[in-house]
Amino acid sequence: MSPWPPAMMMFWSVLHAGCSQKGVGMDGPLVDSEGFPRADIDLYQVRTARHNIACLQNDHKALMKQVEEALHQLHAREKEKHARDEAEARAEAMSQNLPTAFAKVNVVTPESPASIAGLQVDDEIVEFGSVNANNFKSLQNIATVVQHSEGRPLSVTVIRNGKQVHLGLTPKRWAGKGLLGCNITPLQR
Repeated sequence: MSPWPPAMMMFWSVLHAGCSQKGVGMDGPLVDSEGFPRADIDLYQVRTARHNIACLQNDHKALMKQVEEALHQLHAREKEKHARDEAEARAEAMSQNLPTAFAKVNVVTPESPASIAGLQVDDEIVEFGSVNANNFKSLQNIATVVQHSEGRPLSVTVIRNGKQVHLGLTPKRWAGKGLLGCNITPLQR
């Protein structure tokens, strides 16, 4: 199958008709060595074919330019949309004014009370029962709250992936070590 449209093929066949001596192409001379019109070609048909090919080539160039400009506009709009979406996400995260975290979860044992409550590794703790960033002194504060709350649900608030998440955690005896089944480390301030 030819990459050229049928009209273009017809015009090219006129320019390259017959043997290679007779074909004139787009640039072949239309006059003989003495300056007279060549008798072996149809001068009118060759000029019309050359004109039509030139018009089709110009139309093709104009169309390709329009396609190129449309692609540039499309990509520019997508780039602007992406930048706008990122700015909105940053603004939303900042507008939430997330509270200050004081500790971080670095281990959660499967099937432990912490795991069942939905606590995850890398959660930053902002509130653990009555303990928050304002009254947190050491991990002993959390240990005390856990011991006094055995069998009763505690409200735990964490920051996960830039969002505040509220959990209900009930410290209790289970098959593993401790009442929670997780490891918490203090954050450096």
